[in-house]
Amino acid sequence: MIETISIIILFLTFVVLGAKRLLTYMHVLQQEDYDSARLFKWILENKAFDKRLTFGLVILTALNVFIPPFFMSFLVFIILVITIYLEKDPRKSVKKKLVMTSRAQRIFLPSFGLIVFIALWPFAFHYPVNTTPWPWIIILQAIPFTLLMMNALMLPAEMVLQKMYWNEAKEKLNRLQPIIIGVTGSFGKTSVKHILGHILSTSANTLITPGSVNTAMGITRIIREQLTEDHKYFIVEMGAYGPGSIAELCKLAPPDVGIITAIGHAHYERFGTLATVAEAKYELALAALSKPNGKVIAHERTLKYPYARNIKNQYADRFVICGDAPQATNQNAIDTYYIKPEDVQIYSVTQGAHGLEMQVGFGGDKIYNIDIPLYGLHHGHNTVLAVAAAIGLGMNLGDICVALKSVPQIAHRLELKRRPEDGITIIDDAYNSNPMGFRSALDLLMIINNEGRKILITPGIVELGLAHNEIHEQLGNYAGQVCDVAIIVNPKRIPTFISGFKASGSSKTLIEVDNFLEAQKWIDNNKQQKDLILIENDLPDMYEYVPKM
Repeated sequence: MIETISIIILFLTFVVLGAKRLLTYMHVLQQEDYDSARLFKWILENKAFDKRLTFGLVILTALNVFIPPFFMSFLVFIILVITIYLEKDPRKSVKKKLVMTSRAQRIFLPSFGLIVFIALWPFAFHYPVNTTPWPWIIILQAIPFTLLMMNALMLPAEMVLQKMYWNEAKEKLNRLQPIIIGVTGSFGKTSVKHILGHILSTSANTLITPGSVNTAMGITRIIREQLTEDHKYFIVEMGAYGPGSIAELCKLAPPDVGIITAIGHAHYERFGTLATVAEAKYELALAALSKPNGKVIAHERTLKYPYARNIKNQYADRFVICGDAPQATNQNAIDTYYIKPEDVQIYSVTQGAHGLEMQVGFGGDKIYNIDIPLYGLHHGHNTVLAVAAAIGLGMNLGDICVALKSVPQIAHRLELKRRPEDGITIIDDAYNSNPMGFRSALDLLMIINNEGRKILITPGIVELGLAHNEIHEQLGNYAGQVCDVAIIVNPKRIPTFISGFKASGSSKTLIEVDNFLEAQKWIDNNKQQKDLILIENDLPDMYEYVPKM
C-alpha cells in the first residue's frame, strides 16, 4: 500500500514538472510566432534541454543496485521537487509574460496530455519490480519534442481557424471602409504610427494598431474587436518577417496611403541582403499604388536601392519623398542621395530641453518651423513623414503644428523620465532595436546636461545577421566615447561591442551582468545624484535568459 502511494506521488510530481517545463518551451514558441523551426533552432543554439536533473538521474541510475527501491523513489521525488521549485513560471516571473491565448491553449493542452501519457510508461513497465530512474531521462528530453510535434499537427486546423478570423476582419473592413494608412520600415514605423495617429485624431476618430502589433493575426484581432463605423482612419503597422509578409497584410488591409520609413538591418537575418529588405518593404508601396488614388510617403534613404527607385520613377506623381535637404548642415543628417526641390526637405533638426525643433520645406521656397515634445534626433524624420502623410490626407499645416505640440512621449522609445526623489534621469529606449536609433540615443546622452554620470544599460541588438559583429563594434566604440559607465546584459552575445567600448573608453567603467535584474541591482547599489541612465533595448526573454535546466 505504501509503495503504491509513493508511486502515485512520484507520478504526480513528475506531471507537475512536465507542465512547468512545457510552459517554458511554450513561452519561447509564442515569442517566435509559433514557428517550430525557430524554436528548434533556439533549443540547439542555447543547448536549452534538461541537463541538471538528467545528471542527477544518471547518478541515481548508476547507484540503483546499491539503493533500496523505496529510498530510490524518495530520492527521485526530492530532486523532482527541487527542480519544480527552481523552474520559473513564464506566466509570472519574466518580462514579456506567456499569455495563454486560445491558440496557446490549443497547443499546450494536448502536448501536456501526451506528456502525462508518456509518463505512465515507467509505472506500466518498470514499477514496482524495478525503480531505476533512467526512464525519466527519456521523458524529460522528450518534452520539447511533444510541443514541436503538437504544434505541427495543429497547424492545418489553426490555418483554417485563422482564415475564418481573417475573412471576418476583411468583411468588416469592406463594410466600414475606413481610410487605411499602412506604415512599414526597418525602424521608425511604430513612432511614425504614434505621431500620425495623434495628429489625425485631432480631426477625426482614428484607430491605430497598439504597441508593436504588426502581424496578420494581431491586426485581424484589432479589426474584429476595436474597429467601428465611427473610425475615419485606420493606421496599421506592418511588419516584414520575410518576402511576401507585407503583401499578405495588404490583402487584409489594402492601404490608401503607404508610409515607408527606412531600409536597414532590423530582422536582417531573415532577409540576407538589404536589397531583399527593400523589396519586402516596397510591397506596401505596390499595394497602395494599386488603388486609383493611392499614395506613398517614403524617406529618401529608401531610394538607395534600385528596386525602390524603379517603382518611384514609374509613379513619381503619387510619391512624396522626405529627407535631408542637400544644404542641411546638421552633423547628424543622413547623406542625401535622391532629394529634389519639389520634395519635403528637412533643413535642420535640433534637440532642445523640451523637445525637437525642426525647419522643413514642403516643395517651395518657404521654410516652416515645426516643434514636437519628443527626444532623439531621429524622431525629426519620423515626425516629418507623419506630417507629410497628414497633409496628403487633407489636414492643413497650421492644425498639424498645433496637434504636434501635445504629442505624448512614445512609450519605451527615448521616453524621458525624471525622478525628483533621487535626482536621476532615465532615458527609456527599451523598445529600440536598430543601429540608427541606438546611435541617436547615445547622442541624446551628450545633449542632455545632467552634470552627472552617463550610464548605458544594453544587451545590444538582435537579428543583425552577418552584420552583427561589425555593427556592435561600431556602437561599442561610440559608447566608449560618450558613456562613463556601460552595463552590458548577456555579454556573450556582443563581444565586439565590449572590445569596441574598451578601445575608445579604456578609462571608463564596464560592468557585465547576466540579465536586467542584475543591472537594476547595480544601479540601486551604486546610483548617484544626477545620474543619466539610458536603457537601450530590452531583449525578449529568449535572448536574455536561457532557462538553467
